Amino acid sequence: MKPILITGGAGYIGANLAKRLLSLGHTVVIIDNFSSGHWTNLIHIDCEVQAAECDDADLLAQIAQGEFQAIFHQAAITDTTVMDQNLMVQKNTNAFASILKASAASDTRVIYASSAGVYGNSEAPNALGVGEIPENIYGFSKLAMDRIAKKWYDKHPCPIVGLRYFNVYGPGEAHKNQHKQKTASMILQLYQQIKAKQTLRLFKYGEQKRDFVYIEDVIDANIAALTGTKSGVANVGSGYARSFNDIVHILGETLKVSLDVEFIDNPFPFFQTHTQADMQGSILDWTPAWSLEKGITHYINILESTS
Repeated sequence: MKPILITGGAGYIGANLAKRLLSLGHTVVIIDNFSSGHWTNLIHIDCEVQAAECDDADLLAQIAQGEFQAIFHQAAITDTTVMDQNLMVQKNTNAFASILKASAASDTRVIYASSAGVYGNSEAPNALGVGEIPENIYGFSKLAMDRIAKKWYDKHPCPIVGLRYFNVYGPGEAHKNQHKQKTASMILQLYQQIKAKQTLRLFKYGEQKRDFVYIEDVIDANIAALTGTKSGVANVGSGYARSFNDIVHILGETLKVSLDVEFIDNPFPFFQTHTQADMQGSILDWTPAWSLEKGITHYINILESTS
């Protein structure tokens, strides 16, 4: 069996995906430039790892020659505060276009990471094809990827599946807090503040709502895309919007502590205040299985056991 390629495989979702694929008996090749991914995510993942850009000429040649069973394209600039438009489009959109062209030459399935960022602050619930008005260049770069993919649907020999991730949380994201701009989930950030005995800080007044989706559900969605028969984009969320105050409450209940919150001004004009995945009519044979309560409890138990 040919190996499966994961671009950005040293990142949060990529490393979790590699672990699952290996457990299913697949061989995995990981490509990463390690600009945001981290080698520690791969310590317990027995696969080939190459340090390279995902649009490297040699890699594109391997894809075009049919050396991979499928491609999971996770590589991207994921820091939504990056404002360099040229860099964001080059790394996210243009590189993806190159992968699609190469994969079409070899009949290779492509599953790629899109984002709920394409919806910006449009009214929730967020349905495919509705309110796709991103608030920043990151969201636009992902919307542009979806549009490029759509142009390939009828002429690509294999399905192309875009997964619009909502707010993913769970084991394996700790490295995302090692950068100057912390990009880990609010669940992890608040947990770390609790463990450091700090007063929790939320943007006023904690009622912003997001669709928080557990990493296990996200990986299940990717595996479902590996055998799906249709090209298209799918929302990958829990289907429910929950507030940051809800997270604080669940963390307090799970850790059995009383928590104080300091509310601060939000400095980000593009901040999404309400996201919720519309899960109707999905092209995937998959439904989310983890509630926020179940996911946070499972996650915190893992964090506590390894601290």
